[in-house]
Amino acid sequence: MTLLDEDRLFPTEPAVRGLARALYDEISDLPIISPHGHTDPRWFAENQPFPDPAQLFVTPDHYVFRMLHSQGIPLEDLGVPRVDGGATETDSRKIWRLFAENFHLFRGTPSRMWVEHAFQEVFGVTKRFSAETADEIYDQISDCLGRDDFRPRALFERFNIEAISTTESALDDLKWHKMIRDSGWGGNVVTAYRPDAVVDPEFDGFAQNIARLGDLAGEDATSWTGYLAAHRNRRAFFKSFGATSSDHGHATARTEDLPQDVAAKLFDKALQGKCSADEADMFRGHMLTEMARMSLDDGLVLQIHPGSARNHSADITARFGRDKGYDIPTRTDYVTALRPLLNAVGERSDMTVILFTLDETSYTRELAPLAGVYPALKLGPPWWFYDSYEGMMRFREMATETAGFYNTVGFNDDTRAFCSIPARHDVARRVDCSFLANLVATGRLAEDEAPEVAHDLTYRLAKQAYRL
Repeated sequence: MTLLDEDRLFPTEPAVRGLARALYDEISDLPIISPHGHTDPRWFAENQPFPDPAQLFVTPDHYVFRMLHSQGIPLEDLGVPRVDGGATETDSRKIWRLFAENFHLFRGTPSRMWVEHAFQEVFGVTKRFSAETADEIYDQISDCLGRDDFRPRALFERFNIEAISTTESALDDLKWHKMIRDSGWGGNVVTAYRPDAVVDPEFDGFAQNIARLGDLAGEDATSWTGYLAAHRNRRAFFKSFGATSSDHGHATARTEDLPQDVAAKLFDKALQGKCSADEADMFRGHMLTEMARMSLDDGLVLQIHPGSARNHSADITARFGRDKGYDIPTRTDYVTALRPLLNAVGERSDMTVILFTLDETSYTRELAPLAGVYPALKLGPPWWFYDSYEGMMRFREMATETAGFYNTVGFNDDTRAFCSIPARHDVARRVDCSFLANLVATGRLAEDEAPEVAHDLTYRLAKQAYRL
């Protein structure tokens, strides 16, 4: 028995399926470019075995535990740590059994496909995951995790990852990246500059974060000019560890281009904790434009990930902290919101702004038309809730007609779940080949052009856009 259908996600019409399969066969073994994600650089620095199946697949993965929690399973029972250090389940086999008993909840979801891909392709599991097989599969995976060829660096090489980017706070000392570099290992693991903690006046401890930024950068970051200099200093530090991008996770896509004296006064107000919600959003928006101008100088690609109402549950946030599955997509305006930034840098072909969305209604109305005309702007792939077969197909159908393929940047997996990386990229490759096969079958793309496009979407565009 195998868990995975060899023709999964390909069209059902036989002739088109054959085209998709032929395209996929040409690109399925290309190296993985993973230009944006949240894997832990400590894994690759220390190269220690992953602890056990539950801590690999369940406890750290918000895609998994949010679905289980939606059916009333307490996060404590899944081993998710509490902010106050309160009791949570520590028996990994018990967590695993709970996962198995409820695996039916994932029917039809991308999470099931990712998990089953990792089970089969990484750990050689061929039995369906259930309450009856839970212990056997746990033992099989545990046995694998104890072997040297399942340590993080070995899996990195086995997954055929050519380059991967992690994401660190502007306040991170990057000690794990330094350890990777000093180890002499050849894996290409780079960082990305994430300054949310020091550009968002509503971020916990904003003023203290600014003081820490100044200490790290050797600047007086409490003055406007010193604050900007501190960002330039930290960006240069991140570049010294391979960073090719910055990443910004703002609640909205708002940008501003304020006069410097106005921005300075707003910054002072933010330090004092006196900004209204609108003023905080204005400051974040202005800092996106400042970051774009810094990108003109240092070459970092600017990624904008807007439109998530983060930490929606006050109770869960209080008990478990941020990023526990309660981030919810919101309606997002792009045409008005991005205009100040695009008026400042949008015509520059020597820089790249990669824009993501959690509001799919904006693809045809706003995003594709914007990316289809501004040289600096590119569309990031379907993200978070939409990195699924359906989400990827909707993206191609809605964006291609106006933005084409070459105003997009291929695929990135944006994951914390290391063993899901090959699965996610495989899904993207199958979807793109299916989309291209349909274009060929309907006379909209020549058959000899399709392999080149498939290669570009799988490999070249991501490598080019992220300068990897």
